[in-house]
Amino acid sequence: MSLIVDTLLGYLPAKRKHTPSGWISFDAPCCGDTRGRGGFIVNGGDAVSFHCFNCQFKTSWQPGRVISVKMRKLMRLLHITDDIITQLSFEALRLHGEESTKIKSIVPEFNTRALPMDAVLISDIIDDIPEGLVPVLEYMNKRRLYLEDYPFYWCDKVGFNNRLIIPFYFRGRIVGYTARTVNTNANPRYLSEQQPGYVFNLDRQTYDRKFVLVCEGPIDAISIDGCAIMGAEIKESQDWLLRQLNREIVLIPDRDHEGPKTVEQALDLGWSISMPDWPQGIKDVNDAVMKLGRVATMWLIVQAKESSALKNRLRAKTWFKEKNDETNI
Repeated sequence: MSLIVDTLLGYLPAKRKHTPSGWISFDAPCCGDTRGRGGFIVNGGDAVSFHCFNCQFKTSWQPGRVISVKMRKLMRLLHITDDIITQLSFEALRLHGEESTKIKSIVPEFNTRALPMDAVLISDIIDDIPEGLVPVLEYMNKRRLYLEDYPFYWCDKVGFNNRLIIPFYFRGRIVGYTARTVNTNANPRYLSEQQPGYVFNLDRQTYDRKFVLVCEGPIDAISIDGCAIMGAEIKESQDWLLRQLNREIVLIPDRDHEGPKTVEQALDLGWSISMPDWPQGIKDVNDAVMKLGRVATMWLIVQAKESSALKNRLRAKTWFKEKNDETNI
């Protein structure tokens, strides 16, 4: 372990306990917590994360990064002196310089990450459903998400008990997660632990498929057992990962104001695009599945698949305009 990790571990409160998932829990120093709702974990040997499950304060550090303002705040809350914090900051800068010289390729590496403390697989508790889980199951039913579709998790902790937790896997390891609120007006909609360049659902892409269907968000991807780029921007490393599947990459963009930019990026990378003839009111893949069902949605996606950049650009001009016209009705 690095000097930074060793120092942080040495300053954690003496009153603490270790969970089976690797978290160290103790009274969070950021909000006067007295119920052990502070969580600290070491990921992959040299990366650390802290999350207060009471006030939602969170911060992290890993080699290659400088020590952030929030991490400095945590250090002071743990009673680490300013002199030691300065020393650790210089150590982080040294590691940052070493890490920068190692980055010679776009091939991404993902460290193992932990799910929120006490997160449980929903399928393991479905026979004895806690009351707090009911709204999450109702949300899944509304979005046409089923337990056999994906290993969904839930956590009966403040800040997470009203969220559906979707773990991120890479080569069989959990490397992050997103927790989607099931309350219509709650913000933020997502609480996520995500590493740069990650592609969602790669592990489930079997080699007997002709296409890899790529969406922007994980719920869309789960709806058609495709992949997701976790936003509207395609990273170079994501393109590299998808190309390792050795099949045609087909983007189904969200029908929103960011969609045209995503389409242009995909065309520059040589991807195919599918802009289906969605009925009125449908803006993304999960919307289509909710209204049309999976079989009809998949049929429309495959029928609309196009590899010609010229045809896709012409199609995009009308496809996104039609969505804007619907909004103005």
